[in-house]
This record gives sequence, C-alpha cells and structure tokens, in this order.
Amino acid sequence: MGRSRRTIPEELLLLALDPATGTTAQPQSLDLGLAGAQLVELALAGRIAPDGDRIAVVVPRPTGDPTLDCALELLRRRGAPVRAVHWIGGPRLGLRQTYLSHLERCGMVQAVPGQMCGVLPTTRYQATETAISREIRSRLDSAIRTGVPPDPRTAALAALAHAVGLGKHLYPGNEGRSSRSRLRDLIRHDPMGGLVAHAVMDVQNGAAAQPRRNPAPAGRQATAGRTAPEAARGVPMQPRRGSMARVVAH
Repeated sequence: MGRSRRTIPEELLLLALDPATGTTAQPQSLDLGLAGAQLVELALAGRIAPDGDRIAVVVPRPTGDPTLDCALELLRRRGAPVRAVHWIGGPRLGLRQTYLSHLERCGMVQAVPGQMCGVLPTTRYQATETAISREIRSRLDSAIRTGVPPDPRTAALAALAHAVGLGKHLYPGNEGRSSRSRLRDLIRHDPMGGLVAHAVMDVQNGAAAQPRRNPAPAGRQATAGRTAPEAARGVPMQPRRGSMARVVAH
C-alpha cells in the first residue's frame, strides 16, 4: 500500500480534530471508530473480507503500513473469522495517540504542549495542512448535497463519522439536521463500511455484551437456577459519550 494515500483512520481523525481547540470530538467513540476504520482500510487493500457478521483474513501479506499490519497480524492469529463487534469492542489502548503521533510525523498536525488546570500536562494538536482537512470535508459535503453515490472510501468514511457521532460536530445545530440525516444515509453505499459502522454503534449501545442463548441439547433439561448465559468475552462496557476532550501527554 503506497503511503501517498491517506488511510481512512487518518482521515477520520482529521475530521474529528477541532481547529479552534486542538482537541478531538467524541474521543471515546472515536477510539472505536479508528479500530473499525482499520478494518475498512484492510478490506479495501484486499487483506480481509466480511464473512456474515465476521471478518476473515484472505491475504495475510503485509500492507506496508505498520499500524494496519499490526491489526492484520492480530486478526491472522485468531485463526478463524472474528465477529466485527468483538474486534472493535476489544482493547485498543493508545490507538488514537498512535495516529496523532503519525500525523505529527507526516507534518499534518502540530503538537502544542499545555497544562490543564495549571498543573496537568496536556497536548493539543493543531492541523497544519488545512487544505487536506478541507479536501476531506469537501468530499463528504459533496456526497451529502449532490446525492451522487460516493466512492467506497468516502462512503466508508461517512458511515464511520456517523457511527462515532461526528455528525453534530461537522453539521451542528438545527440548520445541520438535514445534513446529519444524509450523512447517516450514506452508510448504505459501502457494505464493509456499513458492517463496521453498525458494529461500532452496537458496541456503544452495549449490544456486543449481550449473551447469545443457546438451546439446551436434546434430551436434557436445564435446571432452574443452575444455568446462566455465556458471557461475552473481550468486550468493554458501553463507553460514555464525550463532546470534547484533551489528549494528555504521557
């Protein structure tokens, strides 16, 4: 995969950056969105493919992007297709910071050190290549206003932006209501983006943690009070939605 093309996780993060404050909108759901965006990018690169509501590795060859290749290797090690909702809901510690640091190295954002409450060190990120951010936003605006089916990358980006709650950040207020509605509708234009976006929303709604009830084997009856649904593993509790948050430097 050539590095001349921005990946969907990078574009999603640039969309979420507030140019005035240097903070990211919807930080907790954004982490889920970045994990989902990696799946979409790997699918576009031909490395994975949907298998029902699961994700299967079809070509384990590295893409050349270290962060994506780490995700691809983790998927490969599973040995069997994994449910998208379980993958996205799994721990992704530091993923947002990894992409922010990458954008800084590429010269697309600049880290601005500061302090919270005059004590805690923080780091804000200001976009330096504003033309890139405008181009990304322009693609979404065009898809929303013209009604022309967007290309798969833009459709997936729109689906993820809706899933993580960026609609109110990008198109605020009552005047942005129709644009937010159209942003949501773009989810239908890319099957993989739609699958991942729905998985992101399911994790936020706690659906990933709901147990699946399996019927008792024939000839056996469950004894009252002695059976329990199988707990879902590796899926965190429903995250709280936050409007804006600073990234604390470590």
